[in-house]
Amino acid sequence: MSAVIEPRAPIQTPKAHAGTGPISRGSEWTFELIQRYDDAIAEVAREYKLDTYPNQIEVITSEQMLDAYASVGLPIGYPHWSYGKEFIRNEQAYRKGAQGLAYEIVINSSPCISYLMEENSMAMQALVIAHACYGHNSFFKGNYLFKQWTDAEGVLDYLVFARNYVMQCEDRYGIGAVEELLDSCHALMPHGVDRYKRPSPMSMREEAARMAARAEHERVQYNDLWRTVPKSDPVPEPGKYEKFPAEPEENLLYFIEKYSPKLAPWQKELVRITRKVSQYFYPQGQTKVMNEGWATFWHYTILNRLHEKGLVDDGFMIEFLQSHTNVVSQRGFDQRGYGGINPYALGFAMMTDIRRICENPTEEDKRWFPDIAGGDWLETLHFAMRNFKDESFISQYLSPKLIRDFRFFAVADHQAKAKLEIDAIHDDEGYRRIRKLLSEQHNRDNMVPDIQVTRFYRESDRSLVLRHSRARSRPLAGDDADQVMKHLARLWGFKVRLEEVESDGRVSSFREVSG
Repeated sequence: MSAVIEPRAPIQTPKAHAGTGPISRGSEWTFELIQRYDDAIAEVAREYKLDTYPNQIEVITSEQMLDAYASVGLPIGYPHWSYGKEFIRNEQAYRKGAQGLAYEIVINSSPCISYLMEENSMAMQALVIAHACYGHNSFFKGNYLFKQWTDAEGVLDYLVFARNYVMQCEDRYGIGAVEELLDSCHALMPHGVDRYKRPSPMSMREEAARMAARAEHERVQYNDLWRTVPKSDPVPEPGKYEKFPAEPEENLLYFIEKYSPKLAPWQKELVRITRKVSQYFYPQGQTKVMNEGWATFWHYTILNRLHEKGLVDDGFMIEFLQSHTNVVSQRGFDQRGYGGINPYALGFAMMTDIRRICENPTEEDKRWFPDIAGGDWLETLHFAMRNFKDESFISQYLSPKLIRDFRFFAVADHQAKAKLEIDAIHDDEGYRRIRKLLSEQHNRDNMVPDIQVTRFYRESDRSLVLRHSRARSRPLAGDDADQVMKHLARLWGFKVRLEEVESDGRVSSFREVSG
């Protein structure tokens, strides 16, 4: 079953809960109850100055949730075989009880679409509404990375356009040809984003219209007689070739889309679609701790406020707190199921800690955070949400208390040394060192290899030269690099050379693949 609750106005004009006592008792939910909880939650969200896009809530089945899982959280995304494979993998794990499903999926758009599972109890539906519709939604609207890189008004139209375009290409050129190209594009998606340039002011909707106009222009201008003109490659004078590109280009998908000598226009459009999707996910990858921490903090705060107002009963709170505790639990490194630092746990703890520092600062807090200790916690939280990403957020706000609570310490792993060394412990110097190292772990530049196009020999053999700048002399993973190189050569169509460059500028090794 799939049902849709139509988009509501932003939370500036919510309806107040008219009744007295708990909104409901028991675990059963109805659409009318969801609407009443949404009204009550919106009213509390307004108390805390949460500014959101209009909300659209969809109630879906577990199978539809699995489908959304498989398509990287974009239920209206374009089709690809890997999504089907992921669906089967998730479904089998879910049926066997080896994996649970998220209670919600939310799309960063205006209206903001939140998917609720119909298997959820009423308490869980309320939790999801508070978490997704008012937590994530306000983060999408307020954080500077999302404001800079996401066109919330046009993203849904573009996803629909992309889906239709891919399906039209499958009909016209064959499913195999389309999926082969998308395979190669997906392999390069981490290298398909712009980090520093602002996006074009043109919206995705306008861009889709421009593409349609361009195709129509090409159709009108097509003249079959041009095929009869003899082709020749003029030989330029020696020494007159200019280096191209003039500056290194880090967005590999963009460079392929613009300059690949062999791709047809429809293939370049598919490259463009995957590049746009990759850019869409760019802010999300850099704000995982903040985004989940913010949403978790607000579902916790809002539902506790509902309890204070008598709108939910104790049974509701016990069920909610059990789920909340599971979400924010942090397993030890030697415990079964440990998967690294839980972004929900760290993000929620940091948001809660900022409130504590503002409301009840200790002498240590006053020394470490003189600007916010004793200040307005709500203004401080909103400022942090609007102006930081994970790397800078941790660097700015991780307190000694949280370092002790999480029992963080630093282990130095140097290539030249045979043994590991404890690099930082719980003292003033160690706190700063741990905070710096944890911040760097969340820096995207340290997670994605720095690979840039440095030369395109467009006047001769049309080969492409890329350079990988090694960080701390770390080479690329050999097998993975070889596979990605094959995909790159497939898209480029001619020889591709990748050089590994040390910090002193010396080329230490290279690999080549022919297109």
